[in-house]
Amino acid sequence: MMLYLLVTAVTIGLAYQIRQTENHNFRTKTLTRRQGFGTLCLLAIFCVLFLLSALRLEVGNDYGTYVDTIHEIYVGGYVVTEPLFNAIVKFLCLLSGGENYLLVFAVFGALTIALYLKVLYEQSENFPLAFFLFMTLGIYFRTFNTVRFYLALAITMYAYRFVLKKQYVKFVLLIGLTAFLHKSVLVVIPLYWIARQKWKKWQMACLGVLAIAVAFGRGLVMEVALRLYPSYVDTIYLEQGTGFLANAMSLGRCIVVLLAALLCYKNYIAGDEELEFYFRLNILAILLYTCASYLPLVGRIGYYLTTSHILLLPALVNRITEEKKRKWAMVVLIVLALLYFALFLKTGNQEGVRILPYKSWLFYEKDFLNAGEIF
Repeated sequence: MMLYLLVTAVTIGLAYQIRQTENHNFRTKTLTRRQGFGTLCLLAIFCVLFLLSALRLEVGNDYGTYVDTIHEIYVGGYVVTEPLFNAIVKFLCLLSGGENYLLVFAVFGALTIALYLKVLYEQSENFPLAFFLFMTLGIYFRTFNTVRFYLALAITMYAYRFVLKKQYVKFVLLIGLTAFLHKSVLVVIPLYWIARQKWKKWQMACLGVLAIAVAFGRGLVMEVALRLYPSYVDTIYLEQGTGFLANAMSLGRCIVVLLAALLCYKNYIAGDEELEFYFRLNILAILLYTCASYLPLVGRIGYYLTTSHILLLPALVNRITEEKKRKWAMVVLIVLALLYFALFLKTGNQEGVRILPYKSWLFYEKDFLNAGEIF
């Protein structure tokens, strides 16, 4: 745990040295000294987070499952993973001259971290605060789990820009391609489109009726869900990550964000298409966690909606014009995020998380490249 606290403190400290500039272009020769220093800090953050991710061994709730899957892909066995992931694994094994799951984890870690940093730098109004939430809300540490999913999640955040500009063809093409990596990402096409619309009273009424129908139509909804995801039939996934208790932290966070947004809605959110989009995503997440809590791995669908918190909350703080109120809002946000982080780390060794204890393959003499050598 101390390692995670140290990494979090160091990277947040580096993030607060970075200042976003509207026309920052790394390819030009017009970088100021301050911009150059910020670039070095950004690269340092990437290196620290990448190394922690790439050097881990047996850290993550499905680490062993991925090791077995990579082995099956390498030997030509049967796997349920999507074709793009399988192709990437085959390419990396070919590149390394044999089965090498450590390289697969490292490459996915690099891609995921780089994309998150790009999104936070380009799409947040306050990079240091957004990065602070990225770490303290546990998003970075959760990338140690389900590596396909968290890369897909990062891509959906990048896709916000296309939704906000109503460039739906680009959005659908990007999400369609990502579905070959993790097909659950397809749910964001209707969800993001719904969140992008200006909700009228009759539409909100229809949404409420639909939510009630989902809550009371468990049998039919489950049948449809299992037809779409037949790999979940007769598996532990039908119980894993479902119910109010399983998603209590996420639901609680959504409610806190909703209350904060309602306080700011009239002055800062209303009329701002971007913030209204994030606000509606949060409402959809609450409906999902309350009315569809029985769905298999409902938390994963929720992440496609709630990750927008790391963009919404810094924007709300930035919009507060009175300096005293803005400082108090910043203090409250930081304290709540740190409490959430402490609770998250407390659950770090539990089933479904398993980011603790941290182990690195650097401290083992045994060759861990072959899946058969680890289990």
